[in-house]
Amino acid sequence: MNKNQKDLTFEDKLWQAADKLRARGGIEPSEYKNIVLGLVFLKYISDSFEKRKRFLELAVADENIKDEEGNNYYVPQQELRKFVIEDKSQYGGYGFFYVPPKARWEYLLQNINSPELGKIIDRAMEIIEEENPKRLRGILPKNYAASRVPANILGELIKLFSEIDFQKEEEDKDIIGRVYEYFLGKFADSEGKRGGEFYTPRSIVKLLVEILEPFEGCRVFDPACGSGGMFVQSQQFLKIHHKNPNDISFYGQEIKENTWRLAQMNLAIRQIEGDLKVGDSFHDDKFLNQRFDIVISNPPFNVSEWGADKISPYDPRIKYGLPPDGNANFMWIQHFAYHLSPDGIAGFVMANGALAVSGKEGEIRKRIIEDDLVDVIIACPPKLFYNVSLPVSLWFLTKNKANKRFKERRGKTLFIDAREIYEPISRKQYTFTDEQIQRIAGTVRAWRGEEGAGNYEDIPGFCKSTTIEEIRKNGYVLTPGRYVGIAPPPDDGIPFEEKLKKLTGELRQYFEEGKKLEKQILENLEKLKSK
Repeated sequence: MNKNQKDLTFEDKLWQAADKLRARGGIEPSEYKNIVLGLVFLKYISDSFEKRKRFLELAVADENIKDEEGNNYYVPQQELRKFVIEDKSQYGGYGFFYVPPKARWEYLLQNINSPELGKIIDRAMEIIEEENPKRLRGILPKNYAASRVPANILGELIKLFSEIDFQKEEEDKDIIGRVYEYFLGKFADSEGKRGGEFYTPRSIVKLLVEILEPFEGCRVFDPACGSGGMFVQSQQFLKIHHKNPNDISFYGQEIKENTWRLAQMNLAIRQIEGDLKVGDSFHDDKFLNQRFDIVISNPPFNVSEWGADKISPYDPRIKYGLPPDGNANFMWIQHFAYHLSPDGIAGFVMANGALAVSGKEGEIRKRIIEDDLVDVIIACPPKLFYNVSLPVSLWFLTKNKANKRFKERRGKTLFIDAREIYEPISRKQYTFTDEQIQRIAGTVRAWRGEEGAGNYEDIPGFCKSTTIEEIRKNGYVLTPGRYVGIAPPPDDGIPFEEKLKKLTGELRQYFEEGKKLEKQILENLEKLKSK
């Protein structure tokens, strides 16, 4: 094994092996994605079931007891044990899924050489849904027999995923969740721009969540929820801050049914419950009359022909105007704002064009600014998304800049230019490190006057607290670079007079060399003439 192979992580090795099988079968990533992620999910619930089953077996072990006269009696509990470990209430009532015998991973392993393996997997998915209707009905993929993935490739995938074992990875309680998320990202990379619609890079999600700061009891909404990464990170935020991770409610809508399934499985793997619905958020808003404490999203950018003609002029979401059919960006922005509770805050990803576009969209932006909704704008570096170099910004809107969570900041907006803050992870992709995320989020916290965040100060080239009046003077453009200015050159400790003297001497030297060069050129031209 070479050094590069040794340096690969567990997820890397698993992905490379799975992708080799895909290439061997000549299968497109878009089709293979649902096959692979469905099997990862099946492995997860089977492992969880076996873990609970082993606990029950130990709980109902054979035992020695004494009678009243002190005599020892051996009490076999085989029948009781059999009853208990197959008692469905011992699983569902304790946060586990009950997995019937013909859906367990061990049963699939026994059938990996069967030409009917696709049908066996489909049936396993069906009976798992039947046994766990409350959380799983209708969400598991059941297209293995009908897919173009050959039975022998399915068998090899099952063998491959048998390497994932909770018991062997005891130090990492979220090994399956880690693998699932890693595979989501790799499939997004393989599918390019289309893949980005169901997966937002983790560093962007983490930055959004760090600034939104989910709290116990809050309601979180994502109307373009993709594979559910925003929800996963929001719950993780509570865990990190030693809050109750189950005291949070998630609501989401996703237009594509297959992506909705990915989200449902992603949440189930983390034992997160959420109210996720399938439908077009613009024309079939499943949460029309609901408001939320936090709205977080990465909607599809710059969508044209989105159906502006189907929006009623009385639609309460278009308070600031109906966006043109050529671009849905400001429909999304108004959709987010509409769904905020009176003290709610929205954080979302948006194409940079929305910061400065004119015309009808510019007029909508002006009205949103004048209504004092714009809290924070962050310009991001390019190449944050898989195979998409489109520069983006992060917007944070709030209906009440005087709410009790943060200090009063009415009439003010914070601009941050983070375009030069990134870590290259390849020639095509950048990311934010944890330290960079904390630097950006810490700046917002200081500006909002949060306890322990320190004092906020404007930093030329990086951040600027701006008034609505200043934004008016700049034509309601929200591009951070216009406000934060240019960073001063780094202080190298050399006095200005000394620098000026040195530069003046260098300039004189360049002039002298220029004169010499000019003289040489003229002499050469004269020589050419004489010939």
